[in-house]
Amino acid sequence: MSNNGNTALGILLGAAAGATLGILFAPDKGSETRKRISDEANSTKERIAKSAEELKETIATNASSLKSNVMSTVGSKKHSVAQQIDAIITEGSYKADDVISGLEKKLADLKAKNKKLQKTS
Repeated sequence: MSNNGNTALGILLGAAAGATLGILFAPDKGSETRKRISDEANSTKERIAKSAEELKETIATNASSLKSNVMSTVGSKKHSVAQQIDAIITEGSYKADDVISGLEKKLADLKAKNKKLQKTS
């Protein structure tokens, strides 16, 4: 993209320089030469303005497309992260249930041992 813009600009500037040099070395009156230079400068100015406008439109289109792609990617990553968080919470919940069950079993064992110790004393 940048190379195309630079190439077009180079061609336009080269054409303008060539036309200007050709006009300067032409065997015409000074007033006619100045008019030709002015006309050529205006023509070159219009071509450059048109090229700049086309480049601006191309950049705007590409920027819009890039923004769309980024938003789409961010949206899918956001969904993926939300799924991963849900999976972690679910797994953590199951592990918490396992820990609680284990602690309840140990508590029951300790109560049973305590009961035995109280009967023997």
